[in-house]
Amino acid sequence: MANIETKSESGLVLDRRQIIAGASALGLSSVFGAMPAMAQGAPKKGGTLRMGLEGGSASDSLDPLTYADSIPIGMSLMLWNNLVEVADNGDATGELFESWTAKPGAADWTFNVRKGITFTSGKTLDADDVIYSLNMHRGESKSPAKALLADITEIKKISATQIQILMKNGNVDLPYNLSDYHIIVVPNGFKDWAKPDGTGAFVLEEFQPGVRATFKRKPGNYWKPNRGNFDRIEVRYIGDRAARTQALVTGQVDVINRVDPKTAGLLAKNSALKVARTPGMGNRYAFVAHTDKDPYKNQDLMLALKHGIDRKKIVENVFSGYATVGNDHNVGPRMKYFDTKQKVNAYDPDKAKFHYKKANITAAIELQVSEGAFSGATDSGQIFQESLAQAGIKMDLKRVSGDGYWDNVWLKVPFCAVYWGNRPTIDNQLTSTFGGGLGNPWNDTHFVNDEFSKLLVGARVELDQTKRAQMYARCQELIAQTSGMVNFAVQDYLDAHVTKLQGLTPSGRYDLGDGRIAEKGWFA
Repeated sequence: MANIETKSESGLVLDRRQIIAGASALGLSSVFGAMPAMAQGAPKKGGTLRMGLEGGSASDSLDPLTYADSIPIGMSLMLWNNLVEVADNGDATGELFESWTAKPGAADWTFNVRKGITFTSGKTLDADDVIYSLNMHRGESKSPAKALLADITEIKKISATQIQILMKNGNVDLPYNLSDYHIIVVPNGFKDWAKPDGTGAFVLEEFQPGVRATFKRKPGNYWKPNRGNFDRIEVRYIGDRAARTQALVTGQVDVINRVDPKTAGLLAKNSALKVARTPGMGNRYAFVAHTDKDPYKNQDLMLALKHGIDRKKIVENVFSGYATVGNDHNVGPRMKYFDTKQKVNAYDPDKAKFHYKKANITAAIELQVSEGAFSGATDSGQIFQESLAQAGIKMDLKRVSGDGYWDNVWLKVPFCAVYWGNRPTIDNQLTSTFGGGLGNPWNDTHFVNDEFSKLLVGARVELDQTKRAQMYARCQELIAQTSGMVNFAVQDYLDAHVTKLQGLTPSGRYDLGDGRIAEKGWFA
C-alpha cells in the first residue's frame, strides 16, 4: 500500500521558531515558553506535582463522552492514552497506534496497534480494545467526537495488533481526527468510569468533581521513555483567576493554567516563576446564538450583533493585549488555511443600527455569561452590552453560576458565552464546531448549511493546495456571515509554573503541554 504523507496535509499550526520569533517581535522576551526536554537535562523521577486549574465543574466525569473542559481532559490523559498524539510541532505521531498507512484516496487505512502495552488491570492491549473504544463514538453515540468519525463505514480486525478502517469519503487528516481527546482507549467492554482501567502513567486515588483529584504513579516503568515521572499528582479546581495566581505565588501549587493576562507581566518578573506563552494558539472566545430560533434566526439581527461588538476594546481591556481580534469563526490566525484576506466584521455602530432596524425585532435579547464559561466572560459581555448601546440596541446581560455551566447553560440557552480550544487541523476545528449537517452534537449555533457541508467534505480529499485553501476560505466566510457565532478574541495560551518544573513545552494544540504536563513533566 502507498503511504499517505500526513504532514503536508496536516494543517500544521506553529513551530517553536515561530513562537520565539512572535514573542520577540512583541517585545515579550521576559515571557517565554519552556525549552525542549533534552535541553533541560534528563528527566528525574519523584515528587508531587500540584496543579491549580480552571476548566472544570462539579458535574465533571471521567466518561470521555462528557469531556468539555481542561480539567477532565488532563485527568483523562493521566489515566489513559489516545491512539494518536499531536507533537509540539503539530505533527500527528503514534501513541497506541504505532504507525499507519493509507491507500491512494485516503479512504482505506491500516493502523498498527502498539505491542506489549498493558492496562492497569494487567490486560494486554489488542485490536479488540481499540475497535471497542472507537465504536463508543459511532452509531447512536452522543459523543462530541462522533462527527469526526462519521465517514467511517467499517472497522475491521486484521490481527491482534492491526486494524483496517474503511471510509465512504477519504480524509488525509484521519490520524489527526483520531487524536481527539475524547478518543481514549479502554479495555473491550469497559464501562465503569468510576474505576478507571487505563494504559496511562497513573492510577486514580481520589476524585471529588469540582473540588480536587489525586493520582499516583503506577509501579514499574511507564511504556513511554522519560515520561510519567511524578510519584503523585494533585489537581485542585481553582476557577477564580486571582486565587489561582495567589496559590502559585505563595507556593501552594506548582503550575496553573489560563494566567490572567493582566498579571502575566508581573509573574514573568518573579525569578521563582516562569510564564509559558503560545501566541495566537489559545482559546477562541465567543458568544453563540441558536440561529434556528427566534429572534436569532433573523439574519439581520445576527449581523447587527456582529457589527455591534467592540472586539478591540475587549482584547485590550479583558485580555490586556494577549489575544488577537476574532472574526466570527473559530479558525485561529496561526492555523494553516486561515483566510488572511477575509474582511473582519469590525465594530460599526451605524451598520449595527442599520441591520437592527431592518430586522424589526421586538423580542428581548438576553445574553447569559459566567466565569464558569471562561475567565473574563462577564467583563466581555459587559463591554458587548455597552457597545451595542452605542448603536441603540438593548441587550440584557444575565450572570449565571459557573457550577454546571456546560451542562445547564451551554447548548441549552439560545445565547450564551463559550470558548473553543485549538484543534490540530482546520477540518477538525470546523467539524467539531459547525458540523451540524454531519451529525455533530456540539454544533452550538445550530448551524446547518449545505454548501458548507459539501465544501468541508470535499476539502478532505482535495490535494491541490490552492483549491483546498479556497474551499476552506469559503467555509470561513459562510460561518462569519451566516452562523450564530460572535467570535471576538483568540487568546494566547498562558501557563505559569515554578522554575523547578521542567518539560512544559509550547504545544501544537492545547495549553499545559497539550494537557499532558502531568505525563511529560518532572522536577529538576
